[in-house]
Parts: sequence; C-alpha cells; structure tokens
Amino acid sequence: MDNHVIYQASTMIALLSGLYDGTVTFGELQKHGDFGIGTFHELDGEMIAFDDQFFHLYPDGTAKKVSLDETTPFSTVTFFEKQQTSRLNKAVTRPELEKVLDGLVESPNLFHAIRIDGHFREVNTRTVPHQAKPYPPFVEVTKSQPSFHFADVDGVIAGFWTPAFAQGIGVAGYHLHFINEARNGGGHVLDFVLEGGDISICSGRDFQLALPHDDMYLKQDLSVANLEGDIMIAEGSY
Repeated sequence: MDNHVIYQASTMIALLSGLYDGTVTFGELQKHGDFGIGTFHELDGEMIAFDDQFFHLYPDGTAKKVSLDETTPFSTVTFFEKQQTSRLNKAVTRPELEKVLDGLVESPNLFHAIRIDGHFREVNTRTVPHQAKPYPPFVEVTKSQPSFHFADVDGVIAGFWTPAFAQGIGVAGYHLHFINEARNGGGHVLDFVLEGGDISICSGRDFQLALPHDDMYLKQDLSVANLEGDIMIAEGSY
C-alpha cells in the first residue's frame, strides 16, 4: 500500500473531450486507494469513496455501493491517512471553508485529499446524467444535469485540492463530492453551508497518472480551445 500517492485514471481533458467509456474497473481502482471521487462508464453519475467504501451517486439523486466490476473513465483515489485535522464549531459557507482549508494545507503546490464530516444546513449538488454514443462534449452534458438540494443533514464531503499547474490533468482548486449520512443520496458539490464538523487532510507526495490505451483515446484530439472556461462550466462555477 502506497501512502501519500494520488492515483488518477485518465484526465479531465479527456472527459471534456467526450471520452466517457470506462477503462478501469473499480476493483482495480480500489488497489490504489480507499478514498476518492470520480465518475462512471457512460458518465452515469458520480463516485465518492472513503473508509474503503465506494458509492455510486446516481443521476436521480440516489446512492448505492459500487459494484467492483463497474468501470470508470475518470477517477482520483488515494489511501487516506490523516495528517492535519481541525474542528469547526461555527457555520461556514463553501467560500469561507475554502479559506480555512487554504490555511491548513501544507502547500498549494501539492495535491491534497480532503474529508469533511459534519452537519450541513444545506448542500446543493449536481449529478451528471447517463450518456449514449455518439457522446456529446461534457459542457453540453452539463446543460441538462439534474441538481439536488439537501437540508439539515449530516454527511461526508470528500475530494481533492489540485495545484494550478495540473489544470486539465485534473480540476485545479477544490473538487468535492457529498453523500448524506443515510448513504442514499449525494452528488458533485456546488455549494453548501456547514454548521460544524471535522476536517481531515492527507497530503500527496507523489502523483500517478494512468492513461487509457484504447483506440478512442489514442485517436482523440485532446486540444481544448477554452480549457479554463470549459472546466468552470463543467464544475458549475458559472
């Protein structure tokens, strides 16, 4: 088991370019981490993992445990080992929490896995919907993605800080997913109000990128004209 190694299957640029076929099974992915986020074959929802449990967050807002023979076109995982912890005893919005995290992480030039266990006044999420070939570009998919609102709920947020220099390989900044305490709903985090909770951070010392080798990937034009803008749209920042 390699602690402090961030393992990623494929790249955000590949996802933006419409490469939604799963290339890595979750059985294989689990060998590289017990914590992480990602998506599924044909873009069928979101993934969140922690405590060695992988959950499939479906486009209808429900959630179930992942079957290890399911596949992913894009996921990031690590073996989570707490290095920094902090207790929050006041309500904070997402921007306010990100400022707290900025002060906790060792350096913005490293990858960091971030976990938040707490009570949320509200959480707003979205979940990418299932796609069929010919796949549309990711920015088109986001125009019809369902969104969900959770209120007065306990839950877990898991995700990563990715350095600015890795934009396109991943999503620079904070990329977060949420699941409720009942483990039956969640999604990609848009915003939230955290009433209070515990923050845990695990910093990555190495980054391992596993690139696909199928014909679709090898022949795809991965030049994205408006990379920054497309990622902001994909992440719900607009």
